[in-house]
Amino acid sequence: MLVIDEAQHLRNEVFEDLRLLTNYAMDAERRLTLIFVGITELRRRLSLAVHESLHQRIAVRYHLAGLARDELPAYLQRRLHAAGTDLPLFETPAIEALFDATCGLPRRINRLAHYALTAAAAANARLVSPDHVALAAEDIGA
Repeated sequence: MLVIDEAQHLRNEVFEDLRLLTNYAMDAERRLTLIFVGITELRRRLSLAVHESLHQRIAVRYHLAGLARDELPAYLQRRLHAAGTDLPLFETPAIEALFDATCGLPRRINRLAHYALTAAAAANARLVSPDHVALAAEDIGA
């Protein structure tokens, strides 16, 4: 098994080499399983005509959508717990602002929440407010 993260960054030649590797079988069994992990750009690249034969060999596809609005508070609490606190550090309107700015995508949530927490700490605030989220979004260009 070969897992390739950030696969959208692979050069076309590498995709072709991987396609060739999937041709090999021993004892009538496939010996290589490829798992491509990447952002939406990966789907677009694999759908190009130049990668048609590799695209046809993909047996399972899964697209991870963003979190639903009602899942975000629990997600933030889980992340905060992992960081060592069980205190609710985000005001409810700040959570709404986080969701609106990130479309519920976990990587974007993590980044914006980190910067919002930093903005709140710089302002000596006990809780992250929508203003902190807006300031953080402005800082990172979200």
